[in-house]
Amino acid sequence: MTLWKKATRPVHPMQKLEPVPGKPIIKEVTPLAAIAGGELFIRGSSLTANGRVRPLVRFGDRPASLLMSSSDRLVVRVPEGAVSGELTVDTGSAVSSPIAISVGVCLAENLHPVANPAVDAAGNVFTTFSGSRGQKTPVSVYKVDREGQVHPFLSGLMNPTGLAFDHDGLLYISSRMEGRIYQVTPHGDSMTYAEGMGIATGIAFDKEENLYVGDRSGTIFKINRERQIFVFATLEPSVAAYHLAFSPDGLLYVTGPTTSSFDHIYRISPAGEVSSFYRGLGRPQGLLYDGQGNVYVAASLGGRRGVVRITPEGKADLVISGQSIVGLAFTPRHTLALASNAALYEIKTQIEGVQLPAGREAD
Repeated sequence: MTLWKKATRPVHPMQKLEPVPGKPIIKEVTPLAAIAGGELFIRGSSLTANGRVRPLVRFGDRPASLLMSSSDRLVVRVPEGAVSGELTVDTGSAVSSPIAISVGVCLAENLHPVANPAVDAAGNVFTTFSGSRGQKTPVSVYKVDREGQVHPFLSGLMNPTGLAFDHDGLLYISSRMEGRIYQVTPHGDSMTYAEGMGIATGIAFDKEENLYVGDRSGTIFKINRERQIFVFATLEPSVAAYHLAFSPDGLLYVTGPTTSSFDHIYRISPAGEVSSFYRGLGRPQGLLYDGQGNVYVAASLGGRRGVVRITPEGKADLVISGQSIVGLAFTPRHTLALASNAALYEIKTQIEGVQLPAGREAD
């Protein structure tokens, strides 16, 4: 199952569509989903009047910024305030048939996420105001409820980074400044769960409820349920953070951006053996696994930024366009929560077989 289906218009087997002279024809839009500021590539024919006059591209009734135009190719930027709906190309003399585009809705602004948001069993989304290293912010973690209301959830945590829920509905948070992992109840009461994790960044649970922590200086730690700490694997140090996600078959996937523009997604076996799952991404960050064998990662692919889907066969394509996306998480509403470095979005998907968060509903 693909994340967004290719835009096509059904044609009766006996029907032949005759082109209207001068009417712009959209043959393909990639990707078919974006947040404001994302760039879409439109391919077709007669997209400009006489090959010279720049067309008007609209999301519903809202005009987009046109970055490049020719008779068979356009590049547009999704405007602020655009919503999911129909994209059209207007050459001034004719308007194309519409193509359905999914646009993310902004849930909260003035945040500072640096990794995946976390979603509890009730569908509440949690994200951070991480701050610069050593900065203590008034609110460390925010909760966005199912109605889209934003609530301060936790204060006093220095540089919160990675977020993950266990099967009991307890939230775990890493502090890259303190090298600690905190355990937090649904009511916002926190305690130190483990410490001595170096520059603690991404965190993830396996099926046995062991917690894995990425120390961006080069170590993946494993903490068992008795809070015993082991070195699980070692990797090249990251300039930003490690990001962790498990597949249903118990393999750990890790990103850690370096100074290279051709970075890896690593795959680590239960025995701690490290291999490269995919190489060729620019600054890969938050990632997740969809239960169908596909990995989704916030990264650049071929210079285009957003969310990249990588199939089990290693085929990569950009499925969501957007600048500064750092993390993502599935919700029970069959949507994706997307974190940029300053805001939180929600966007509709067509994914089936999603691995939803476990645990009881939080109050």
